Formats: sequence, structure tokens, C-alpha cells
Amino acid sequence: MTLATRIGWVRHGITEWNQLGKIQGVTDIPLSLEGIQQARLLAERLLLDKEQWNGIYCSDLTRAYETGEIIAERLGIPLLQDVRLRERSFGEAEGTTEAERLSRWGTEWRRLVPDQESDDTIRARGHEFVNELIAKHQGEAWLVVTHGSFLGRMLQSLCTGLDDSHLRNVSLTVLEKQPQGWQPMIHNCTRHLNDATIKSNL
Repeated sequence: MTLATRIGWVRHGITEWNQLGKIQGVTDIPLSLEGIQQARLLAERLLLDKEQWNGIYCSDLTRAYETGEIIAERLGIPLLQDVRLRERSFGEAEGTTEAERLSRWGTEWRRLVPDQESDDTIRARGHEFVNELIAKHQGEAWLVVTHGSFLGRMLQSLCTGLDDSHLRNVSLTVLEKQPQGWQPMIHNCTRHLNDATIKSNL
């Protein structure tokens, strides 16, 4: 019996810009100290869960790479970068706070920022990556560390009817490829951030 391919989608740990409410996009911001700790907690959860992961793909942006590196080192699995996993480019909106965006473009800023990457472009590069992963790693389980806006578009396009709530930093969403399509095993889960057993191991 052929094993089902699984992808564990992870949003990177928190950054100072996340904490300030600034849009990052492709601006290369590192993890904050809290973000590093968050990544360690997720790594410990994955180790304790005893599920086998074959490796990690991550965006080439620092905050995602640092998150992936911490997890890969703890689990003893390979880490590969892929530029297709980058965050959406938000153009002129990058580095702005919500108040600044509302002042400049109004409540419809998500639609009106002129030079940002489109949803269609995000989905195109994301699906190209997923199709390649399936072809290369049939029946395997891989973690993918990426970014909030990119991940939101991808999950919605892979799983019809999936909850569209805000994806939290270092959240874990596991999808399994079944004959009827991708099925969510867990979604937007951050229990590792508050689990006493996990925290006690660090």
C-alpha cells in the first residue's frame, strides 16, 4: 500500500515587525528573540509527536530560514531553500503599519496598493512547488516553512472550505494527499506555545 504524501505547513516565528504590525513582504527581517523561542517550541513538539518527517523546505527569507534551521537541527533532517515559498511582495506597503496603510489607501488598501504581487501569481508559484514536491517525494512527509499571506492563499486553494482565520506565527497545518484531494489533519495549531511538557524540555 502506497503511503499518502503529507505536507506540514508552518508559518515562520514572530519578528519585531510582526509585533509592530508592519507588513514585511519580501523585506528580509530576522526572527525576534521570541520568534527563536517559538521555533524551538515547535521543534520540540515535532520531536515529541514522533511523526516521521523526511525534511524541510523553506523560503529563502531569513525569518523562514531561521525557523526551518532550528527545526531541522532538532529533528536531524535536511533543510532546503526554495524561492517560490517567499512571501507576497507588498510593494509600497512594506514597512507600513495598519494606521499608515489606512491613511494612504483607505480600508481597501489590500486591493489598492499598486505594485503588490497578485493572488494568481502567488498561487501559480505555490502550486508549481507543491506539484514538484509530490513528484519528487511521493509517499513522504515534508515540512514547509513559509509566510502568512502566501500560506493563506495556498491553503485556501488546496482545501475548499478550510477555515480562513488569521494564521498565527509558528502555526502548524498538516495536509494529506488523498484520492479526493488534500485533506487537513490539523489546521493553524499552536498548542506547542502553551504546552507545559514541551516548555519543560527546553
